[in-house]
Amino acid sequence: MLGRMLETVTQSRTTWSWAIAPAVGVSLSAFLLFGLQLAGYGHALLVVSLVGAWLLGRELAKDLLLIGVGIAIVSLTSVEADLEWDRFFTVGLVLTLAVGVPFAVDRFVYRRRAIRFPWRTGRKWPRLEKGYLVAVPFLGWLILPFYFITSGAYQNWPHVTDLSLLLRFFVGVNGVGAWDELFFICTCFVLLRRHFGVWQANVLQAIIFVSFLWELGYQEWGPLITAPFALLQGYIFTRTGSLTYVLIVHLLFDAIVFLAIVHAHNPGVIPIFLI
Repeated sequence: MLGRMLETVTQSRTTWSWAIAPAVGVSLSAFLLFGLQLAGYGHALLVVSLVGAWLLGRELAKDLLLIGVGIAIVSLTSVEADLEWDRFFTVGLVLTLAVGVPFAVDRFVYRRRAIRFPWRTGRKWPRLEKGYLVAVPFLGWLILPFYFITSGAYQNWPHVTDLSLLLRFFVGVNGVGAWDELFFICTCFVLLRRHFGVWQANVLQAIIFVSFLWELGYQEWGPLITAPFALLQGYIFTRTGSLTYVLIVHLLFDAIVFLAIVHAHNPGVIPIFLI
């Protein structure tokens, strides 16, 4: 069975010049849906891309369908930052389904384990990787306040005025950050890697990743930050194979995101930033 799986993946990668077209279409559908808010065009492109994938190969179509299902589920509601209780739970439910449905189909319909969440790899982190865990919050501290304040992007998040909203905001930022790794890396990137090389798969998942973050609020020149971050997360996951590591990286970065946005809305409350 393992031999047949490897043969299938190898064969699909040799025809990447054809298979890349529907994969690009699926990624660009996310750009239309999340980045440009063009629901009709985005859903049409998604359907056409999946039909094209089916014509090229069954395995390609099955994997792109899982990604497409996740994208379609997320598109059911706005993911713009909103801390009201009804939106808080609605977005949480939608994001949970966007990860859970593809995982369930992969496991119980396709009867395989292509989508996995490798918490423990048994591999020790070398000094460079440990050092990166220190560098990430430092770079966030250096860059994020400047980005949020000078671009005005912090206004895409509500002004937190009480403890309840502050806690909700903290949970929301970290919850979405964790979801990013479960969907964009462990689902989209992993499924794309079954058919394409690292850089192709990484660019494709980054398009979806950055498009989602744009709708979430990382606008203006935000993609200059989110695109490198998305590509780095895919690259790091390729090197480490560890969800735990990329998740820690993301949550460290998001801790600074949380503090920087609160600081931007309430100057002087968190006097640790340069701007």
